[in-house]
Amino acid sequence: MMYSPILALSFRESMKNLGMAMSNLGRALADVLVQNLGYSCGNFPKNCDEKTCFLRLNRYPPCPFSRPETGAACGLVSHTDSDYLTILYQDHVGGLQVMKDSRWVAVRPNRNALIVNIGDLFQAWSNDAYKSVEHRVITNAKRERYSIAYFVCPSYDSTIGAYAQPSRYRSFTFGEYRKQVQDDVKRTGKKFGLSRFQV
Repeated sequence: MMYSPILALSFRESMKNLGMAMSNLGRALADVLVQNLGYSCGNFPKNCDEKTCFLRLNRYPPCPFSRPETGAACGLVSHTDSDYLTILYQDHVGGLQVMKDSRWVAVRPNRNALIVNIGDLFQAWSNDAYKSVEHRVITNAKRERYSIAYFVCPSYDSTIGAYAQPSRYRSFTFGEYRKQVQDDVKRTGKKFGLSRFQV
């Protein structure tokens, strides 16, 4: 296939427009969730903009060893997201599963809906009023899967504090949190997340 600067520009513009729309949606959703706690904050989440939030396009190739019922051949291992909110669109193939009542539940694809995950930072900020959702992706044995995810993240030097006191978590920056998560995964192979920051 030959490279086309026109197609490349069109794709870039489409992704830029999608990112802007997701950013606006993320702010609107955060505002609703904050108001639901009885808290008024017109500029929440703070320090989240086009330089700190990001869009990720994911492709999961088919895997003949996939076993959705057992979790074998994960395309993405079990984890929580380290942001405030994740806005996700998954294609018709499916594969996303969330942990509910100590069991994995498949999230059925809906072409007319987006999936919104609470992230670790929102859990800390809300003092556990909202919980970061544990999820994973199971590959399909015969079909590839695509998804688009937008992550609402603050700058690395932003302090994550609870909206009400006393806080269940000590004060920390997003950069400190990310570093701790990366260190834990390198050392142990798993993420401990917010448990490292409890008071």
